[in-house]
Amino acid sequence: MTTYPVRTRRWTRAEYDRLIDVGILRPGDPVELLDGELMVAEPPGSRHYTSVGLVEDALRAAFGAGWVIRSQGPVALDDESEPEPDIAVVSGTRRDYGGEHPARPVLVVEVSDSSLSLDRERKGSLYARAGLDDYWIVNLVERVLEIYREPVADPSATYGWRYASRTVLGPDASASPLAAPTASIVVHALLP
Repeated sequence: MTTYPVRTRRWTRAEYDRLIDVGILRPGDPVELLDGELMVAEPPGSRHYTSVGLVEDALRAAFGAGWVIRSQGPVALDDESEPEPDIAVVSGTRRDYGGEHPARPVLVVEVSDSSLSLDRERKGSLYARAGLDDYWIVNLVERVLEIYREPVADPSATYGWRYASRTVLGPDASASPLAAPTASIVVHALLP
């Protein structure tokens, strides 16, 4: 029997968007593009979904007018990546993004339970590579908030970049987004 090596096909963001346009993928399908690979996400459980809503509420209060708090929407990071973070904070109004997805969120938040290693390693490296300065993980497993900052090149990281700073805050601690430094968000307000 002849064996053949496994080959994969990498996708560009334009090709990925075309798959949606022609109906092969539908908006809302649990698929996102990470560095040319189509990743299938697990359906969110009740705790995850509740936490996403709590994060939305807290960030809307923290940022106020002039900011859009996007829930589970695509972000056009680069030509090979269009992740759908649980929350992305971008400047402007919703109408500003009617023609294309935002590319430069000031804060990205992932709510993690079963996806914790993916969010820490793959997505963290991808967001660092894109130069996003403020990345948070609401860690439902340990009931903490992980804050990642200071993207730096690191050839050993999944996509060649990682965050130099990682801070872990317990439920009673408070956090301030870099783009809203006067805001104070208590971690337990983000947890279901």
